[in-house]
Amino acid sequence: MKSPAARYEKYDLHADARRAHNYLTSMVDPAQDSLPYWRIVVNQNPAYAAHCRVDDAELVASWSEALHCTMEILGTDDGREVLAGFRRHLLRSWGPKGLRYHEPYPWSNTLHSSFHEMAYVVSALNRWLSLEPDNAEVRRRLFGLTRGMRSLVWERRTRTFWSGDFPFEEPVYEFPNDVYMLDGGWDSSRVTGRGETSIRNGMMLQPLVEAYERFGDKVALDLAVGTANYLLGTSRYFNYRGEFFGHVHSATWVAGGLVRLARATGNADYAARGKQILDYVLSLSSSFGWVPEYAQWHPPAEESCETCCIKDAIFGCFEMIEAGHDEYWDVVNRFVRNQLNENQVKDGSFIGVDNSLPDEEARTYRDIDKRVVGGWSGGAKPNSISLRWFRSIAGCCVGTAPQALHRVWQNIVTKRGRRVTVNLPIDIDGGHCRVETGYPNEGWMQVTAKRAGEYAVRVLPFQQKGLRVTVNGRRRSAAVEDGCLQAGRLKRGDVIRLSHPVRNETRTEVVGGRRFRVTWRGCDVVKLSPKGDPLRLYQRESGRPKEIPDPPPPGTRFGEALEMRPTEQRK
Repeated sequence: MKSPAARYEKYDLHADARRAHNYLTSMVDPAQDSLPYWRIVVNQNPAYAAHCRVDDAELVASWSEALHCTMEILGTDDGREVLAGFRRHLLRSWGPKGLRYHEPYPWSNTLHSSFHEMAYVVSALNRWLSLEPDNAEVRRRLFGLTRGMRSLVWERRTRTFWSGDFPFEEPVYEFPNDVYMLDGGWDSSRVTGRGETSIRNGMMLQPLVEAYERFGDKVALDLAVGTANYLLGTSRYFNYRGEFFGHVHSATWVAGGLVRLARATGNADYAARGKQILDYVLSLSSSFGWVPEYAQWHPPAEESCETCCIKDAIFGCFEMIEAGHDEYWDVVNRFVRNQLNENQVKDGSFIGVDNSLPDEEARTYRDIDKRVVGGWSGGAKPNSISLRWFRSIAGCCVGTAPQALHRVWQNIVTKRGRRVTVNLPIDIDGGHCRVETGYPNEGWMQVTAKRAGEYAVRVLPFQQKGLRVTVNGRRRSAAVEDGCLQAGRLKRGDVIRLSHPVRNETRTEVVGGRRFRVTWRGCDVVKLSPKGDPLRLYQRESGRPKEIPDPPPPGTRFGEALEMRPTEQRK
C-alpha cells in the first residue's frame, strides 16, 4: 500500500507576530519601567536574562517600533503599558548636541551616544511622530537630533592632491568618530572597537530620508545627502560593483536608504548604487533567506545569520519595488516565510529553568522558557540555531524582525488609485478582501472581494506553470500582464481562485560555504539537509514531534553537555 503523502505546516504571519508580542511584552524588567533585556543566556542551566548598556540605548527605540508593529498586526491593545514604558525611556537622557545618551544604570559604564544607535532612535521617533503628529516633544527631539548630528560632522570641501586643489561639487559629511561622550564630547582615545565607522554611522541614512519625507526636515535630508556621498566616494567602502568587506546589517540598511534617497532627490545614481549593494548581499544569501552577518570577513563556513540582516534585505527589496522593480516581490515572499520564520524561537522546552531563584537588580531567572518564545536568533546557521553563540537569541533582532513582518503585512494587499492588488500568497482578512491559500500542501490561492472595485493578483514565478484561474467558479483567462493577473471589476463577494500544480523539488545550494539539499514545495522550504543541531530548523512536517534538545544538566552549559555525549548520539 502506498504511504500517504506528507503534510506540511502552513506559513502563518500572525503566529509569528503573536510569538514576537509575547517576547516583547515579557522579556522586560517591571522594576525598571519595562526596560528590555538584551542578553539572553539560554545555554546554561539555569538560564537567565541580564541587563547591559544597549538595553537603554538601541533597544528602547527598536522595541518601541517592534511592539507597535505586533499590536497593529494583531489588532490588540495588549502591551500598551509596556510600549508606554519604552517611550518614557526614549524621551529620557537627552543631552549635549541634541543627542540621546543611555541612562546611568550600574551596568551602563561610560555614558556616551553612538551614531550607530542614533539610527534606531531617529527611526523610532519617525514612527512615533507619524502616529502622533501633534506631539511637540517628539518633534522637538527628532528635529533637535538631526540638527545636532549635522553640527558634528566634518564637511569635506576640497580634495588636495599633489596636482592641485579640487572642490567637491556635492556635500560630503564625515563623523570624526563613532561615539560622542556625555562629558567631554569627541574623545579620540575612545572608540567602539567595531571598526567600519563609516558604514555603521551610515545606518542612519534611511531614517534621515524618512524624516524629510514625512515631516519636511530639510536638515535631515542635507545630512543624508552628505552622508551618502561620503559612503559612496571618499570612504572607499564600496567598490564599483557595490561589493564590500564587512557588516551586512549596516550596508543593507544603507542600500535601502540610497534607493529612498533617490526618490527624495531625483538623483537616479543613488538608486543604482543601492541596487548594486542589495544585489551583492542577495548573492551571498540563500534563496530561502539566510543572510550572512558579515561579507568576506570570516571563512564562509564560519558565518552566521543575524536576523537583523533578513529584515534589512526585506526592507531593501520593498524600496526597490517602490522604484519599479517588481521582481523583488518574489524575494520578499521567500525570505519572510522561510528563514525569517525559522530564525524565531517557537518552543522553549530546551531551556533549563529554576523559578526558585529570585530576580536580581540586573538579572532575571523567572520563566525564561516561556518568555523566550518569540525571540529571534542573532547567529543562525541555515539549518540550526547554535546555543554556544552568545547571541543565539538576540535582543537587537527582536527589535527589527517584527518591523519586517509589519511591512510585509501592510503590503500583502495594496490599493493604488482604484485598483486593489494582492501581492503575496499569505493569508489575511483585510479591509478590501480576504486572501486564503493552500500552500505548501495544495497549489491554490483564493481572493474574496469585500468591496466592489478593480482587482489584480500578482503571480509569482512558482505559480506560473500550469496556472488555472476561475472567478466565481467559471474559468477565466490566465494571461499575466506586468506581473499581475488582471481580474477586472468585481462585486462584493466575488471570488477569484488561482490554482496550479505543486510538488516537492529538491535542489542543491551552497550556503555559507556548505552544500545543502533544499526541498521546496512551491515557495516553501519543507526540508533541509544535512540536519542541524541543537535547535534544528525546517522541521515542517505536520503531525511529527519536533526534535528539541533536553535542557543541559543543572550547573552546565549546552556546549559542555554536548561534548560529553557519544559521537553517535550527536549525528
